[in-house]
Amino acid sequence: MPEAVYNRTTGAVLARRVVRCDTVLRRFRGLMFRRPPGEDEVYLFILPQESRLEAAIHMFFVFFPIAVVWLDGAWRVVDRALARPWRPFYAPRRPARYFLEGPPSLLDRVKEGDEIALS
Repeated sequence: MPEAVYNRTTGAVLARRVVRCDTVLRRFRGLMFRRPPGEDEVYLFILPQESRLEAAIHMFFVFFPIAVVWLDGAWRVVDRALARPWRPFYAPRRPARYFLEGPPSLLDRVKEGDEIALS
């Protein structure tokens, strides 16, 4: 499990528990049929390349709202959204290489243009 995720722009720790979704199966499963992430937990999705389409998510079989924060290859926030249960499609406005899924309160601690890092 990787170290903490923090916002380099503000210095805020975003999560101390990070679940890596770095394989096709882990990315496919994501938060489907799982419990809501804790306030100090995020799922880190690692994509093979920057893309809008590959970074798109659905909320089928996710029974709670989540924050989604999309990052480019330089770990800069390119978009963010509150994803609601059973919605068919969320995609970033610009290509993303990584994205975080976590509790809705995550959106209070990041904004577009912020730099994110693992410590």
